[in-house]
Formats: sequence, C-alpha cells, structure tokens
Amino acid sequence: MIDNTFQKVQFITVEPELEGQRIDNFLRTLLKGVPKSLIYRILRKGEVRVNKKRVKPEYKLMAHDELRIPPVRVSEPTDLPSTNLDKVASLENSILFEDECLIVLNKPSGTAVHGGSGLSFGVIEAFRALRPQQKFLELVHRLDRDTSGCLIIAKKRSALKHLHQQLIDKKVDKRYQALVVGEWPANRFKVKAPLLKNTLKSGERVVLVNEEGKPSETRYRILEVFKGATLVEASPITGRTHQIRVHCLHADHPIACDNRYGDKSFDERMGRLGLKRLFLHAHSLAFQHPITNERVSFKANLEPSLISVLKRLRSEV
Repeated sequence: MIDNTFQKVQFITVEPELEGQRIDNFLRTLLKGVPKSLIYRILRKGEVRVNKKRVKPEYKLMAHDELRIPPVRVSEPTDLPSTNLDKVASLENSILFEDECLIVLNKPSGTAVHGGSGLSFGVIEAFRALRPQQKFLELVHRLDRDTSGCLIIAKKRSALKHLHQQLIDKKVDKRYQALVVGEWPANRFKVKAPLLKNTLKSGERVVLVNEEGKPSETRYRILEVFKGATLVEASPITGRTHQIRVHCLHADHPIACDNRYGDKSFDERMGRLGLKRLFLHAHSLAFQHPITNERVSFKANLEPSLISVLKRLRSEV
C-alpha cells in the first residue's frame, strides 16, 4: 500500500521544537518508507527548497523555515508492530514515569531498543505504534537487547538535545546491577580499559579491550557476596557499546549468562539456579529534568526471576 500524503507538492512550516535539526535527518523522519538514496537525490537536485532556496543535506533547520517537499512515493510503514501484540502492549505497563517531554521505562530483557538485524521491531517502534499521535519519539540512549532496566525516550527534540548534552558532560548518573563470577576484590573500585569494536565475518559485533580503542571507564561497588559469585553495582563513566560486560570480563569476573563474554561453567551453574537471561540490569538513573532543571531520579526493580536467583544463592552460603 502507498500513503498518498506526499503524492503532490507539500509546504511545511518548521516548528520551533525542530530548530537545529539537520534537514536530511528531518526528511528521513518525515518521509518514512522513502529510500535514503532518494532523499539525498531530491536534496542534491534542489527539489527540496527552504525559504525558496536550495540547501545542502547538512543544513540546520531554523524555526519557521518554509519547506517545499516534492512529490515522493511513501510506502506504508511496515516496521510498526501491531499494538495488539502482547509484547508491544506490555511496554505500557513498563513505564516508570511520563510527562510532556520524556518517558522513562523499565525495559524488559530480550526486547531490543530498536528494530533491525532481523528484528521486526524494538522499543522505539513499539512506542511509535502505541502513540501514533506523538510527532516526536526518539531514544535518548540505548541498552543491549538482553539488558533490562531504565531507558529514556524523548518526546521533544529540545529534551533530546538537553539530555544528550548531559550525557556528553557526564551529568547523567547511570547505575547497573550485575551478578558476576567469583569474589569481586574489595579494593577494586573501577576498571579503565580502552574498548575497540570489531565485526566478525559472521556479522556479529564484539568489543575487545585494545589500546587502539576509545578510553572507557566503569566504577564498581560490591552490593552482596555469595559463594562463588558477587552482586556488584556498575556505574559507566563513558558509554561504550557492551562496556560493562567487557570491563567485567577484563577484570576476570564476567557477568552471569553473558552469551558473548561469559564463563560457560558459571553460566551452567546459574542455569541450574533458574537464571535464563543476562544478569545485567539498569537499576537507576538520575539527571536534570529538561524543563524544570530539577535533579530527578528513577529506579527499576529487578524482575522476579532475578530476585529468585539471588535468594537461591543466599541459601547456598
């Protein structure tokens, strides 16, 4: 099916909320279903006009700019999941906080933050389906598919920019809980090791400690010690892909049931205790609210299955 919205020339006035966004990114959001190559072609040929002038893809929109959008064929979006799917509908019940500019939710383990790589949808696609009237919905940051816990979605571009700047300035306090192999040393409070992304021939992405990688730091605190395992709090100072998981491996204390960086014998033991997922949970978030400027904090409780594993570990001591 084809959406006829852009079958003729459209004129759009840029809302103040969108000021500062690159026009190519704006068009990619507006013209969902249009190939990226076509968007750059109509920009290059001058078919898109801003205030009656040609612009380059990197042009940053100004409030009240007048845009001319040429006729384009927009395929009906196929990436938005049905809101009747239990997995999609259940995300509404995962919301910890919501106001006019952001959503904080407790993302379930096993749900990707966005679709792709063979996944039909992720959290952001699900919320766009659940909130079709919401013009703007974007992830502020990411969590690995198998990691659960606090995740922020921005409902306004200004909120997204505000929170991104806080992330850059390291003003967002992110704390995770992880169950790791062995007894974490009482005097090890941080791991500093550069991380380098690699893509294997299979297409699988792995991250390695490598001197050519990006500087990375995670701080740790012991929460509880068990027989052959430790529950730690991990606070990433930088935000690299798989950072906590690789830093735990680098410290010789990989996280339980990590199918990429884990310890097979430990995982088998945890499996006998009922653990069926990566034991990494984004437990809390604290940041400055984009509108009120007040410091706000949110906590996401461990899911029952993780609590059950901890109880079984306590009984072994």
